[in-house]
Amino acid sequence: MDKNIDYIALGKRIKNKRTEQKLTQEQLGEICELSAAHIGHIERGTRILSVDVLFRIAQVLNVSVDYLLFDSVENNNILSSIEPMLKNTDKNKANNFLNTVRVLADNIDKL
Repeated sequence: MDKNIDYIALGKRIKNKRTEQKLTQEQLGEICELSAAHIGHIERGTRILSVDVLFRIAQVLNVSVDYLLFDSVENNNILSSIEPMLKNTDKNKANNFLNTVRVLADNIDKL
Protein backbone atom coordinates (compact mmCIF):
# COMPACT_ATOMS: atom_id res chain seq x y z
CA MET A 1 0.00 0.00 0.00
CA ASP A 2 1.51 3.29 -1.08
CA LYS A 3 -0.69 5.85 0.66
CA ASN A 4 0.63 8.29 3.21
CA ILE A 5 -1.18 10.70 5.45
CA ASP A 6 -0.74 14.32 4.44
CA TYR A 7 -0.43 15.89 7.89
CA ILE A 8 -0.60 19.40 6.47
CA ALA A 9 -3.99 18.67 4.85
CA LEU A 10 -5.15 16.97 8.07
CA GLY A 11 -4.11 20.00 10.09
CA LYS A 12 -5.92 22.37 7.74
CA ARG A 13 -9.07 20.29 8.01
CA ILE A 14 -8.87 20.37 11.81
CA LYS A 15 -8.27 24.13 11.76
CA ASN A 16 -11.22 24.71 9.40
CA LYS A 17 -13.56 22.74 11.66
CA ARG A 18 -12.21 24.48 14.76
CA THR A 19 -12.73 27.95 13.29
CA GLU A 20 -16.20 26.99 11.97
CA GLN A 21 -17.14 26.21 15.57
CA LYS A 22 -15.54 29.46 16.75
CA LEU A 23 -13.06 27.69 19.00
CA THR A 24 -9.59 29.04 19.67
CA GLN A 25 -6.55 26.80 19.74
CA GLU A 26 -6.47 27.35 23.49
CA GLN A 27 -10.09 26.21 23.90
CA LEU A 28 -9.63 23.11 21.72
CA GLY A 29 -6.40 22.29 23.53
CA GLU A 30 -8.01 22.67 26.94
CA ILE A 31 -10.92 20.39 26.07
CA CYS A 32 -8.56 17.81 24.54
CA GLU A 33 -6.06 18.16 27.40
CA LEU A 34 -3.37 19.48 25.06
CA SER A 35 -1.49 22.77 24.96
CA ALA A 36 -2.42 25.48 22.47
CA ALA A 37 1.10 25.12 21.05
CA HIS A 38 0.48 21.42 20.41
CA ILE A 39 -2.78 22.24 18.60
CA GLY A 40 -0.85 24.80 16.53
CA HIS A 41 1.72 22.17 15.53
CA ILE A 42 -1.06 19.75 14.58
CA GLU A 43 -2.81 22.39 12.46
CA ARG A 44 0.45 23.25 10.67
CA GLY A 45 1.21 19.57 10.09
CA THR A 46 4.46 19.67 12.03
CA ARG A 47 3.35 17.18 14.66
CA ILE A 48 2.14 13.63 14.05
CA LEU A 49 -1.01 12.83 16.01
CA SER A 50 -1.59 9.70 18.00
CA VAL A 51 -4.83 7.84 17.36
CA ASP A 52 -6.00 8.92 20.82
CA VAL A 53 -5.41 12.62 20.10
CA LEU A 54 -7.03 12.36 16.68
CA PHE A 55 -10.06 10.70 18.26
CA ARG A 56 -10.35 13.35 21.00
CA ILE A 57 -10.14 16.19 18.45
CA ALA A 58 -12.74 14.54 16.23
CA GLN A 59 -15.11 14.16 19.19
CA VAL A 60 -14.74 17.80 20.22
CA LEU A 61 -15.22 19.01 16.65
CA ASN A 62 -18.21 16.68 16.27
CA VAL A 63 -16.83 14.96 13.18
CA SER A 64 -15.69 11.41 12.50
CA VAL A 65 -12.03 10.46 12.36
CA ASP A 66 -12.49 9.38 8.76
CA TYR A 67 -13.87 12.83 7.91
CA LEU A 68 -10.59 14.32 9.12
CA LEU A 69 -8.45 11.66 7.44
CA PHE A 70 -10.18 11.09 4.10
CA ASP A 71 -9.17 14.43 2.69
CA SER A 72 -5.68 13.86 4.06
CA VAL A 73 -4.94 10.57 2.31
CA GLU A 74 -3.64 10.83 -1.22
CA ASN A 75 -5.83 9.62 -4.10
CA ASN A 76 -9.12 9.81 -2.22
CA ASN A 77 -10.78 12.79 -3.91
CA ILE A 78 -14.02 11.04 -4.89
CA LEU A 79 -15.43 10.89 -1.37
CA SER A 80 -14.43 14.43 -0.48
CA SER A 81 -16.03 15.76 -3.66
CA ILE A 82 -19.40 14.11 -2.90
CA GLU A 83 -19.81 15.61 0.56
CA PRO A 84 -20.19 19.27 -0.55
CA MET A 85 -22.84 18.20 -3.07
CA LEU A 86 -24.98 16.70 -0.31
CA LYS A 87 -24.33 19.30 2.38
CA ASN A 88 -27.53 21.33 1.97
CA THR A 89 -29.66 18.58 0.46
CA ASP A 90 -32.85 17.28 2.05
CA LYS A 91 -31.98 14.28 4.25
CA ASN A 92 -34.33 11.91 2.39
CA LYS A 93 -32.87 12.91 -0.98
CA ALA A 94 -29.34 12.46 0.37
CA ASN A 95 -30.24 8.99 1.66
CA ASN A 96 -31.75 8.08 -1.72
CA PHE A 97 -28.57 9.25 -3.40
CA LEU A 98 -26.39 7.20 -1.05
CA ASN A 99 -28.56 4.12 -1.56
CA THR A 100 -28.16 4.54 -5.33
CA VAL A 101 -24.39 4.80 -4.92
CA ARG A 102 -24.41 1.61 -2.80
CA VAL A 103 -26.34 -0.27 -5.50
CA LEU A 104 -23.94 0.99 -8.17
CA ALA A 105 -20.92 0.06 -6.06
CA ASP A 106 -22.30 -3.42 -5.42
CA ASN A 107 -22.77 -3.92 -9.17
CA ILE A 108 -19.77 -2.04 -10.54
CA ASP A 109 -18.28 -5.18 -12.06
CA LYS A 110 -21.46 -5.73 -14.06
CA LEU A 111 -21.48 -2.25 -15.59
